Amino acid sequence: MNQQAYEAGKAAYKQGDFLQAVAQLSQAKFPGEVSGEIDHLLGNCLMKLGRFDEAAVAYGEAAADSSYGHAGALACNRGRALLAANKPQEAIAALNLATQDPDYPTPYKAHVALGKAYTRIGNVREAGVAYRNAAIDESNPDPSSALRNLGGCFMQMGRAVDAVEAYRTALDFSTPLADQNVIFADLGLAYVAANRMGEAVDAFNHATADGNLTLTPEAQAAYDAARKAISAISGDGPSETDAFLKAAGYGTGAIDPLDPTGSTGEFMPSPEDTGFFSIKEEDIVAQDKRERKVRRKKKRGGAKVLIVILVLLIALVGVGGFAYFQGYGWPTQESVVQGLFGQGSSHGDVASYLDSSVSNDARQQIESVLPANASSVSVEGIDRSMSSSKVLAKATLSAGGEQSYEIEMVRSGIGWKVSKVTAIYSSQEGQAKVSDGSSSTSSSSTTSGTISNGQ
Repeated sequence: MNQQAYEAGKAAYKQGDFLQAVAQLSQAKFPGEVSGEIDHLLGNCLMKLGRFDEAAVAYGEAAADSSYGHAGALACNRGRALLAANKPQEAIAALNLATQDPDYPTPYKAHVALGKAYTRIGNVREAGVAYRNAAIDESNPDPSSALRNLGGCFMQMGRAVDAVEAYRTALDFSTPLADQNVIFADLGLAYVAANRMGEAVDAFNHATADGNLTLTPEAQAAYDAARKAISAISGDGPSETDAFLKAAGYGTGAIDPLDPTGSTGEFMPSPEDTGFFSIKEEDIVAQDKRERKVRRKKKRGGAKVLIVILVLLIALVGVGGFAYFQGYGWPTQESVVQGLFGQGSSHGDVASYLDSSVSNDARQQIESVLPANASSVSVEGIDRSMSSSKVLAKATLSAGGEQSYEIEMVRSGIGWKVSKVTAIYSSQEGQAKVSDGSSSTSSSSTTSGTISNGQ
């Protein structure tokens, strides 16, 4: 490796000079040399420049270095580059490889990209499966976005009731008001499609309450139809709901409201038709019989049970206030630390793991202290409280040895964000020393030292 060219390329990358970074990194390898570290960073630079085909090649060459590791991250990056280059089929193959790497700390990224790739080729069912997998991945800091995409897949499949549940759960995991406005608008469309006009009006009212969102023509038409339907029920005027539903295909024979997909002849498609349900219909029937036997006094006449895969996420929300006050959250402190160190190890953007109060200078200090190319990171202990936490983590460096870190975190919604990262190491006299990326201090020794971050 041409160390001087590599260091110059890395410095240019940190400064945002990606053209210079590419020029330096292209000279960092000797003829015939294999270096995952160089090609990984080169791929990142090429992505920033919009040279997606070249980026995909660079990530592929990085993956060829078996000693470098990071197979999942490289496969995901290559898949995203191919998708950006409008090669969705090749992207799907690469992204599926990423999801199969058990050591990949953030598989939700590959699942989200898979959802986009399958949508690109018109495979809505597989897109929905991918977004569902992204939503239930505990390392995902923003499950709301994946849930909203899942709701869109349900809508395309004519599954309005399931779309309602997806959007409602997305609201539970969303925090920014602007995002909630958009989700409420989507929820309103789903309620109209499910012929639940009162709830539709309420959802659209929430979406437009602060005036920051302009409804799309489709959403505005649905909003108007829902309001007029409610008005007709209360006797204040004629209803245009029938006309609206007719325009959408209902009541004309083109769409059967009880079987919108036209594939099952039943109100609820079987698991084989949708892929979004976790149990089979015969299992539901068997469970229903067992419940009747236990409660003989209560005669229930053939009630249908609808179990959506999103029940897992709803259960997470239902853990309640006790866990919140005890310092627990979702995503957990452990998954945030793993994601932060995973991004730092692969020279990725760590901003999504940092609290909004972290300044640019503090972010750069955190990036400088994170280990590059760490082979693994383990959480040694957590000091929890309702609003803040401290995590002690240990990174195993690819060059050998271990490095301990203290990560300070603050509450963000129901989850956690990082506010400070401190490296903990020993001086030459064996005294404990720490560094937060800007200076080194010691309470009992003035001996200086250097933090090993694997670079």
